[in-house]
Amino acid sequence: MALDLFNRRAREDRERFGERLPPGQKLTDGWPVLHYGGVPSIDMAAWKFSIVGLVEKDVSFGWDEFLALPQTTLRSDIHCVTHWSKFDNDWTGVTFRELMQHVRPKPEAKHVMVHSFGGYTTNVSLAELMDDDVIVAHRHNGEPLAKEHGGPMRLVVPKLYFWKSAKWVRGLVFMDDVKAGFWEMYGYHIHGDPWTEERYS
Repeated sequence: MALDLFNRRAREDRERFGERLPPGQKLTDGWPVLHYGGVPSIDMAAWKFSIVGLVEKDVSFGWDEFLALPQTTLRSDIHCVTHWSKFDNDWTGVTFRELMQHVRPKPEAKHVMVHSFGGYTTNVSLAELMDDDVIVAHRHNGEPLAKEHGGPMRLVVPKLYFWKSAKWVRGLVFMDDVKAGFWEMYGYHIHGDPWTEERYS
């Protein structure tokens, strides 16, 4: 009965919002907290964001150095694999394209493994990270990103299911081929497109 009600409300939301809402998703006004394990304890004095792997030279930023980079605010919708979507999120941080002004990927670099404090990883193609809506964000709707939502900093890749937008991000490893991250190794789809419902492999 509960599943039937959810499916009916998801269909109604889809009819109301059209292609903006991917199939099988239901709009939420809140922001559910979902992650594996506990919230990691992060020493901000030692915080570092590193870019390594198939790059000409490793790059790293301390917290103040990251905040000194050009800052941007972007608005996007987010879509969780557990069927909820949240519209009109304002993210403030550094766009991925801006990060690429400070690092030179080698020609063979095609994919990126995102690493987080606490050991979480997820894979995203370099081409999709270069979209103009991808941002490494430290603020949400004008407020510092809450710890349970990935603070102090998370990746945001709006065109993919939200597990790809890794919380507590600490670094990127550039790779020549796709490799499975944490949830991908446990059966989540290697790509994760909400509009074609790439939820599980």
